Amino acid sequence: MRILTASDHALLVEAADLDEAMRLNLAWDGLHGVVERIPGARTVLVRFDPLAVSAADLAHALAATEIDTAHLPATGEVTVPVRYDGEDLDEAASLLGVSAAELVNRHLAADWKVAFSGFAPGFGYVVSSDPLFDVPRRSSPRTRVPAGSVALAGQFTGVYPRESPGGWQLIGRTDAAMWDIDRDPPALLSPGTTVRFEQVRAQIVMAENADDRADARPVAEGHASAEALDPGSPTSASVEIVRPSLQLLVQDAGRPGFAALGVSASGVADRRAMREANRAVGNASGAAVLESVGGAVLRFRGSGVGAISGAVGSLDLIDADGVTRRIEHGTPFATVDGDALTLGHPTSGLRYVIAVRGGVAVEPALDSRASDTLAGLGPAPLAAGDVLRVGDSAQHPVEPHALPRALPAPGDLVDLEITLGPRDDWFTAAALGTLTGQEWTVTPRSDRVGIRLEGAVPLERSVSGELPSEGAVTGAIQVPPDGQPVLFLPDHPLTGGYPIIGALTDRSLDLAGQLPPGVRVRFTVKETS
Repeated sequence: MRILTASDHALLVEAADLDEAMRLNLAWDGLHGVVERIPGARTVLVRFDPLAVSAADLAHALAATEIDTAHLPATGEVTVPVRYDGEDLDEAASLLGVSAAELVNRHLAADWKVAFSGFAPGFGYVVSSDPLFDVPRRSSPRTRVPAGSVALAGQFTGVYPRESPGGWQLIGRTDAAMWDIDRDPPALLSPGTTVRFEQVRAQIVMAENADDRADARPVAEGHASAEALDPGSPTSASVEIVRPSLQLLVQDAGRPGFAALGVSASGVADRRAMREANRAVGNASGAAVLESVGGAVLRFRGSGVGAISGAVGSLDLIDADGVTRRIEHGTPFATVDGDALTLGHPTSGLRYVIAVRGGVAVEPALDSRASDTLAGLGPAPLAAGDVLRVGDSAQHPVEPHALPRALPAPGDLVDLEITLGPRDDWFTAAALGTLTGQEWTVTPRSDRVGIRLEGAVPLERSVSGELPSEGAVTGAIQVPPDGQPVLFLPDHPLTGGYPIIGALTDRSLDLAGQLPPGVRVRFTVKETS
């Protein structure tokens, strides 16, 4: 096997084939220092805790693994009803040199098994022994693929669990719910599951009983009304959204450890800001907070304590009589019933983090209250009129003033530290020089999934063709065919097929979450001892 650097806290292990990758992934269950494993088509991404094990020691342990040659365990069997009327059915058949009818017949006859999960919760990469199925992705991905779309790419079949962008060849559709947070397991197509596709020509019906029918959305994707909040909160204090920002979300430390279900860690984009705000109000460091892109107006019900960190801008608290007082960044402030907090447009940074003493009490999903915007997991983006209860999770006394960080404003130049790899060898020497030698500008086409960067000279590849799907970490710098990199943020897909030239070091991740459009970025490679 070949072991590559994926970041300063992850290694990418290349296997001979899919079967070996699956066996290696199983063999490393419980390995010391490993946080999470993300299997791919011919790789396993191994995230580790650098405080528990060094990269060198972990690489040695991984290389010494003896692979179990026994049959891979199965986790059950499911039937997926499909209506074969996909937009790309004829084109996919032509690419494979068969008729559409033969493609459908062989898809129905093949023995399929879920190899691994990725891209989004409930998205299983399903593989068969039929050599026919090796289909290139579309040259131009769709911006919207409907939920339930059955698609082909490479040697895999997949079913999109929710509407999302995608570049797979669409051959049909199903009404079967790929993801249901209340089901065990939540993913219908979980790794090891045997899959049989069944053709239906009438209206598609669910593969399960009607009583088990469930929307693919993991939790209520309306707004955070009282019914969606934690019913066990003993306090009457709450926060009302008067005017939301461009994006106002509930966030916490995320949900690591669910990669096997296709679920990324997600979580707050600026971990330092969350820790500072929670410390100021006496919460545990990972208590749920609000993350606001730009200005917003919030109203407090009941008495409480709040604090704001992250982005820097004007912060005003207006009481019920209209009296305004200025709030200091990072300083805890008391609130009484009717107080309204106004967050001005940030002068530096991008995301405010707002903590309230006791934490934001919304219903958790997979042990976290974080909103994953790509997966649709966790609370929906907040809208005017939503009301959030305040919990009772405060554990410490409030702390005094914390000075704001020096965060960038549009036009500023920011240095971000990276490690190269795992696919830097897919690029020319000139491209590697361009990566660190030229400035990149943060474009407005950026969100919590990733920051789209733009440079005068695109990154040129030395290896053409498609990369089999493999895992990616937060902070990965993925390079699509146009050569303009995308810097992954917390809501990125777990796996992808574009090569990753490098990744931010852990200490650069929080700063990346605070980059507004117009900031200029310069990458510097971390020096190794």
